[in-house]
Amino acid sequence: MTSAPEILQAAMALDADERAEIAHQLLLSLEPDAVEDDVEQAWAEEIRRRRRAIREGRVALRDWNDALSDVRRSIAERSHERAD
Repeated sequence: MTSAPEILQAAMALDADERAEIAHQLLLSLEPDAVEDDVEQAWAEEIRRRRRAIREGRVALRDWNDALSDVRRSIAERSHERAD
């Protein structure tokens, strides 16, 4: 049987995407199946809640490019403030 250090060494030779997938699968293997079901159920409910809020006009939708520009501007301002 291959030892953990040997597996780690082989995994480190993979590209970043492959390592990320292995890390993801290993982490999932540590979670009980019930947790995964709970997470999926929680996300499904969150999606329903957000769709309902949009249909009812309780949220303002924004263009992605405008929102991204605002986020970038905010980050730049914070970086500038920290530099002072």
